[in-house]
Amino acid sequence: MKASSRPPDVKPAIKDGFTFIEPLVREKKVIVCCGAGGVGKTTTAAAIGVAAAAQGRKVLVLTIDPARRLAEAMGIPEAARTPSPVPRPKIDELGVPQEGDLFAWMLAPEVVFESMVRRLATDEQRVQEILSNRLYQHLSKIVAGMQEYTAAEALYTLATEGRYDLVVLDTPPSRNALEFLEAPRKLSMFLDERVIGVFLPKKGAFMRAASDLIEKVFTKAFGEGFYGELQSFLGAFSGMFGGMRAHAEAVRTLLTSDESAFLLVTSPEPAALAEAGFFQGKIRDLKLPFAGYVLNRSWAYTRGFTAPESLELPHDAPEVDRVAMRKLSQLADAERWRAQRDRDLLARLRMETETGAAIATPHLGGAVEDLAGLAELARNLVRIGAGC
Repeated sequence: MKASSRPPDVKPAIKDGFTFIEPLVREKKVIVCCGAGGVGKTTTAAAIGVAAAAQGRKVLVLTIDPARRLAEAMGIPEAARTPSPVPRPKIDELGVPQEGDLFAWMLAPEVVFESMVRRLATDEQRVQEILSNRLYQHLSKIVAGMQEYTAAEALYTLATEGRYDLVVLDTPPSRNALEFLEAPRKLSMFLDERVIGVFLPKKGAFMRAASDLIEKVFTKAFGEGFYGELQSFLGAFSGMFGGMRAHAEAVRTLLTSDESAFLLVTSPEPAALAEAGFFQGKIRDLKLPFAGYVLNRSWAYTRGFTAPESLELPHDAPEVDRVAMRKLSQLADAERWRAQRDRDLLARLRMETETGAAIATPHLGGAVEDLAGLAELARNLVRIGAGC
């Protein structure tokens, strides 16, 4: 099929040839990618990292569960305790300047929480007391919001420690993906000294009697020794609560500031678009800096082609050729319908933002699982027409 010019009714959100994402990768400190599962959110986050590194920035992509081949391409080892650099020879091939760097890390909540304990605890003895406590080891299952807090903790620490110019976060494929932004409120409720004080050892006959009653209830519900472990854990943690609350509020301050941007990644599938609407409402309710939409794996910018029906077969062409031509015409109709559908979706997404900040990235024919694919996607994210 012969290519022709891009359809005139698609007007990309561009300025001087660049999309609205280009200034984000050049200027922001934090970019959060959210959306439903299966829309290419992880590869979009990684491609944004590549685009920022190409600008000469030091970038970290914090991911949740990358595809195995993508993890291998980016050099993300399993169970890594620290971010890993993408090997220099690989990013040199992408045209990343020497001042640019790309790191990646699959978020490990237990590593993040241990780092936080070591930062806030007063001495090594207290650190070991907390880390060896059975309740600490199962904390994410016991305290609602604690796992989300560790995600926010990692994002804030890595974004503000000075090693990286930009941190890109790939959020989980879940409607709870933005709960880490509400973790400070949940955590402050859990860490209220008036609540914690109920469980710590008491002085005075009346308070000891009340404590004994609570212990009996916990022992009956959870077994012998549980209450003592709970007291030991809370006692060791008690000196850290103020620092944790202050740090949690600093997380929210960063993520609601102009230094951060939230991107909604979706696909043309109805379920993905419905989830995008949910996330957009959540972002608005939480007063987060919403940057715009990425309509991923789209056919909106499908180039024109010579329609099969415009080709004339010889009058004596065999029937098999005529059948093949009819089938080609049906395929062409389906492609035209799909392209128009995605143009309409893109127009609708632009109407849902104040600045028309929505772009479509082309369907690259399959899953992006190598750095060359990420580089092509990165070019399409920052400059319309770069790779399609």
